[in-house]
Amino acid sequence: MDNAESLREFYERKFNWIPENLAAEIGHFNIFRLEPYLEGKMKAVPYRRRDFYKIMLVKGPGTVQYADRINEVKRQALSFSNPLVPYKWDHLTPDTQGIYCIFNPHFFLNFGQIQQYEVFQPSGNHIFELTDKEVEAVELIFEKMEAEFSSEYKYKYDAIRALILELIHFGMKLQPAEIQKTQHRNASLRIASIFLELLERQFPIDETHQTIGIRSPSDFADQLNVHVNHLNRAVKEMTGKTTSKLIADRVLQEAKILLKQSNWNVSEIAYGLGFNEVTHFNNFFKKHVNLSPTQFRKG
Repeated sequence: MDNAESLREFYERKFNWIPENLAAEIGHFNIFRLEPYLEGKMKAVPYRRRDFYKIMLVKGPGTVQYADRINEVKRQALSFSNPLVPYKWDHLTPDTQGIYCIFNPHFFLNFGQIQQYEVFQPSGNHIFELTDKEVEAVELIFEKMEAEFSSEYKYKYDAIRALILELIHFGMKLQPAEIQKTQHRNASLRIASIFLELLERQFPIDETHQTIGIRSPSDFADQLNVHVNHLNRAVKEMTGKTTSKLIADRVLQEAKILLKQSNWNVSEIAYGLGFNEVTHFNNFFKKHVNLSPTQFRKG
């Protein structure tokens, strides 16, 4: 599988230039307008992971592929992209407009763990269709961000971080109420949150991260220093799903990505996902997809 697109590669692909502050000590941030294509053919955004975060307001229909899911944008949407999940945008009309900001993980160093928010987690919602009123609210936040970025204010990047968090919370409030109810903090749910973080930390699987190390609920419980029954109760309470199903779903999601987007053979994929025998992987995949890995890859 290809390595994640770096900020340097992004600027070369998009603008054919490299900003001088790309390796700034405070991390990197930038903001851009998404302009209509006045002439020529629209350029497709390649399906790939990026090593930076991106928040975008887009006005115009399109389709977005996140991991193995395809989302349709009918009119206008707010999207959140993260370094863990590969994605691809296909804008359907040349008059698509919008605005987006990009920033690397270092930009939030010592300013909180933004990857904990559901909009930046592979299992969370990343695309939110907006009403006209919601578009106006999001545009106002981006306009404030533009003004701060072009200002000489000494602490402008702190103000920008606050506006990024405002966009994150705006998106999360658009989630169904039943999802929000699981976000309150108590001891049991904190354990479940740490489990989910530990699960995600094992992905993506690539050449530099050859195999996942923990696969079973008891393995995770040992890592968290809790009884497996305690972990299972906490996970069920928070997500409505069993620990085993969440693990299986995440392994299956990565298996689909590797089968479709990498040139690894099935044995290499099985090993990378922690299966000792390729037959075990074949049985696991066929149980959940009703196709063998090879059939899925060809489909």
